[in-house]
Amino acid sequence: MGGTFSVVAYGADPVQVEGAVALALAEAVRLDELLSNYKPTSEWSGINREAARRPVPVSEELFALLEACQQFSAASQGAFDITVGPLLRTWRFYKGSGRLPHRAEIRTALGEVGYAHLRLDPAARTVQFAREGMEIDPGGIGKGYAVDRMVTILKEQGVQSALVSAAGSSIYGLGAPPQEPRGWRVDIRHPRDARQTVATVYLNQMSLSTSGAQEKFFEAGGRIYSHIFDPRTGYPASGRLQVSVLAPRTLDSEAWTKPVFIEGRSWAAQFLPKGLRAYICEDKRELSCAWLR
Repeated sequence: MGGTFSVVAYGADPVQVEGAVALALAEAVRLDELLSNYKPTSEWSGINREAARRPVPVSEELFALLEACQQFSAASQGAFDITVGPLLRTWRFYKGSGRLPHRAEIRTALGEVGYAHLRLDPAARTVQFAREGMEIDPGGIGKGYAVDRMVTILKEQGVQSALVSAAGSSIYGLGAPPQEPRGWRVDIRHPRDARQTVATVYLNQMSLSTSGAQEKFFEAGGRIYSHIFDPRTGYPASGRLQVSVLAPRTLDSEAWTKPVFIEGRSWAAQFLPKGLRAYICEDKRELSCAWLR
């Protein structure tokens, strides 16, 4: 998934804990084989190759994940959208550092984007694209789903205290570490200086995901363009530098960082689901970071 997965775990039986961690990490590898859009043999890549021509049968697990993505899209008014693949390709954020495309290219890509054109048939358990050129991208959901699955495996193996991290951007704290009953301490880094901390949280049966403009970006004409797109306009979102979301599931925390980043504080105050909290760093004359709720 383009990043390092790590697990820190505590338990009375070292053999049991080591075995549980090994199983959790093996699950990350399995999901990389399922969800990768870089590996031609993955089920996800198979959808991208075939779904514009015919309904593609998929596994129960992947179908359920795609249904969840559609629900996130509807709840976020389209700000979250896994069909954003053509825009990432047009702006060359897939395998390059990005470039500023012509407006005509963006209009063409927008014609290939839209979660409403992703057709899911629960009865047949198939996926089909309503338009040619469509491509689904797992970048906004894959790591969060993998972290939740890894946590489930650790629980099934009897582990009660662990921290699971996917590339440092999606993290789940299971229980609490020794000598810290509040939970696992996680620092939210300054969006312009990773050596500084802007906030600290303690994760106990809770996840934290962070998305920022500093992850992938390029500069053109005196403007900074990040890899976080508004799938409805075809252009990178602006006004925010970084968004972190706290949620009971990592699937939710990762998915909701993108709509909050795109739409901003006022929108999030109205539409962010109950039980979730957002920490937003806005791009003003001076950096402004604060919890939404």
